[in-house]
Amino acid sequence: MAFTKNDEAVSPVIGVILMVAITVILAAVIAAFVFGMAGNIQKTKVVTVTLSRPAPASLSVVFQGGQDAATLYKVSFTANGNPVGTMGTTGSGPILVGSTRTYTGVAANSHIIGVGTFADGSTQVLVDTTI
Repeated sequence: MAFTKNDEAVSPVIGVILMVAITVILAAVIAAFVFGMAGNIQKTKVVTVTLSRPAPASLSVVFQGGQDAATLYKVSFTANGNPVGTMGTTGSGPILVGSTRTYTGVAANSHIIGVGTFADGSTQVLVDTTI
């Protein structure tokens, strides 16, 4: 008895296994996006708020506007974790572009955080700086 080795079928079998594996992986990724398994990703709002110091113990805030300016209703500011004030209110309509507020009693080199509230109820940090 003579045995002969036949390797002709090895490459096609490996090729089929690899193609099936790739198909299964692609199907799983597509299903994750289609059925919402990727999670709720919020759209980042585009608005600009600038800060300046007209005097050593005061803070001036200017709302510059942006793509989502019509949906920004309120911006709440804190300095070193303590409330400083609010620009706009939730019930009075959007903040007008160019609106300016000056807050006194804000020490120099304070960590200022401004959180915006939008018409859809979402919030977003608009400014986070030390000034």
